[in-house]
Amino acid sequence: MKGMTRDRLIDYIRQVLPMSLVQAMKVTVKFHPVPVERNAYVLKASAICNTSYFVEQGVLRSYTYDLDGNEVTTAFFTSGTYCSDLLSFFKRTPAREYIQAITDVRAWAISYADMQESFHTIPEFREFGRLNIVGQYSLLKERMLSNLQETAEKRYSDLIGIYPEILQQVPLKYIASYLGIADTSLSRIRKEALKK
Repeated sequence: MKGMTRDRLIDYIRQVLPMSLVQAMKVTVKFHPVPVERNAYVLKASAICNTSYFVEQGVLRSYTYDLDGNEVTTAFFTSGTYCSDLLSFFKRTPAREYIQAITDVRAWAISYADMQESFHTIPEFREFGRLNIVGQYSLLKERMLSNLQETAEKRYSDLIGIYPEILQQVPLKYIASYLGIADTSLSRIRKEALKK
């Protein structure tokens, strides 16, 4: 894809697992650049996730539906983050969530088959993959505990601290859904945050 280099992907890999530039380049061999247009899906519920992505630029979100049929945003994937339904990807089971681009996205993709081959042939890839999965699990666990133990105001503050670009690129209804609050509550929280 025109204008894309592996620099950002290599930096991400070396941040997860410090290694030489040569080793990091070996780890990226099976990744290929892909554009994802705004509103396009990279995964739909009931399909098996066959691709994992490193987001170079743009924003995606995952979402599902609650028992009442309401759409609930479960995660955001922004520039410099990893995007996948890890459960579906590694267990080869149908996904229970959708992953959709909110903006135009430039990403680096790796297929399940290529990842498995890299796990078996590149020791650095195996260790990077292990640490990356631990990091993704940590984010999920922290979010679960935050939903149980933190106020909506604190969850909003943490979200904006981690993903500052979200306010400019993501519709507020998705942010409210992610935080588990009504749109009106989010408006109130934002006004109070601006006063501070």
